[in-house]
Amino acid sequence: MTALVLGPHLRHVSHRTATIWVETDRPCEVRVVNAERGLDSGARTFTAHGHHYALIEIDGLEPGARVPYEVVVDGETVWPESGSEFPPSQLRTLDPDGDLRISFGSCRRSPGTVERFGHDALTAFARRLRDGGDSVAWPDILLMVGDQVYADELSDAMREFIRSRRAPGAPPDDEAADFEDYTHLYKLAWHDDPEVRWLLSTVPTFTIFDDHDIRDDWNTSFTWRQEMWAQPWWKARITGGIGSYWIYQHLGNMSPRDRASDPVFKAVRDASDGTGDAGAVLDEFAERADKEPASTRWSYAHDWGATRLIVVDSRCSRLLTAERRGMLDDDEFRWLDEQCQGGMDHLLIASSLPYLLPMAIHHAESWNEAMAGGAWGTGMAGLGEKVRQAADLEHWAAFERSFRQVAAGVVAVGRGERGPAPASISFLSGDIHYSYLARVTRPGTESKVSQIVCSPLRNPLIGKFRLANRVAYSRAAGWPFRALAKMSKVPAPPIRWRMTDGPWFDNAIATVRLSGRDCDVRWESPRDGGTLGEMGRATITG
Repeated sequence: MTALVLGPHLRHVSHRTATIWVETDRPCEVRVVNAERGLDSGARTFTAHGHHYALIEIDGLEPGARVPYEVVVDGETVWPESGSEFPPSQLRTLDPDGDLRISFGSCRRSPGTVERFGHDALTAFARRLRDGGDSVAWPDILLMVGDQVYADELSDAMREFIRSRRAPGAPPDDEAADFEDYTHLYKLAWHDDPEVRWLLSTVPTFTIFDDHDIRDDWNTSFTWRQEMWAQPWWKARITGGIGSYWIYQHLGNMSPRDRASDPVFKAVRDASDGTGDAGAVLDEFAERADKEPASTRWSYAHDWGATRLIVVDSRCSRLLTAERRGMLDDDEFRWLDEQCQGGMDHLLIASSLPYLLPMAIHHAESWNEAMAGGAWGTGMAGLGEKVRQAADLEHWAAFERSFRQVAAGVVAVGRGERGPAPASISFLSGDIHYSYLARVTRPGTESKVSQIVCSPLRNPLIGKFRLANRVAYSRAAGWPFRALAKMSKVPAPPIRWRMTDGPWFDNAIATVRLSGRDCDVRWESPRDGGTLGEMGRATITG
């Protein structure tokens, strides 16, 4: 009997469509069915590096539908599992006339002990939905903004898997090496926790990668890229990381229309027709995506009623040459700028890396960029690069030109220069392992502009790093670093902001609620026993 290896995952949904993603243990026909509702949609698997996947697209659903489903593989029902204690998984489409709730977070270590990583916010969230049913508010969307897996900080279970397939000490030491290693990372993250597996089967999920999905400080600089590509093991690592991301995460972010026109998806399916394997096609694509960022767009945007969500790739699409640095390459920035338009009630811009950092960190990163670029002489440029990599100074503030470009677009939207101004413009981010809210204070706009950070889902900072970031969060800590940036001829930021809520350092998940022109956010953290409790709440508009 064919078995599910991973999934089912409910991925892209709209008001009338839904997508189910699965991995199976052999080539097969996969169907999503509900006999009472006349639902029966299917797809053949495609194969890459000996692993088998399918995306089943369901159309013709009603807006706001809640349709229980089963997964049938080659005529046998494989989901729900026999004796399951969980409620039936559902296809959950969006309601254009209702409130929109987007729950999000980042940085999730799994597996691991409670003593080391604390209670898992995602598991606690799943338990609330399982136990509360219709009596609790469900998210319409789950957005995971980076570090869904840790390819360079391994669990004991992952180390055991690696020992089973390669010699001790084989490079890269204590890290994922290739596509096969990545498949096991995803299995550990999304299969072995039954609550999370059920959650992903019944809540529409969207994702974007951050550095640990590939490697710490991924694409921090041109120098970093040169150092990595000089390693003999890097090609298998980067192609395995990007190729697996394309399958396990990116394909489900795309709408059915986008997938239908995607040349890589067509090439992979064509190569795996019958008994073929598309591994070579996937590797070629992944290597080109890394070496030629403009060849692939990982960012995406979806409109849901009067809300536009833009999810920005701030890792793979960077412009990194000896002459220029950009958080996004030129094509990617043009695409982002085109998406930043008015005429919506709410504009959400999700980036794994926070756009607005505490002032001390922002000025330190902008100063470091100038220093590494030679503002203090060529002798100090090398030191600046070492500091950048050692201290992870590679957020939006470390790409000064990109920061200013985005600010100009957001201010234009907020002033109504690109159509009627939204009520709110919010950046949704993770990465830094604590949560907060920052509000833009200058220049004035009709829209309320804010940065909402929720991190980690499960990977808290240890004591000394908490203390350092708590100090950096204070307003007074920013002045010395602004003085250094000014000495390096870095202009003052084009916008000003202040931290108004937080910082909170516990594992957490946040939910943004959008109702008409109103927007609010709630952060929750798992307590002892794994139940969620409120950590913070803020009103953005309304």
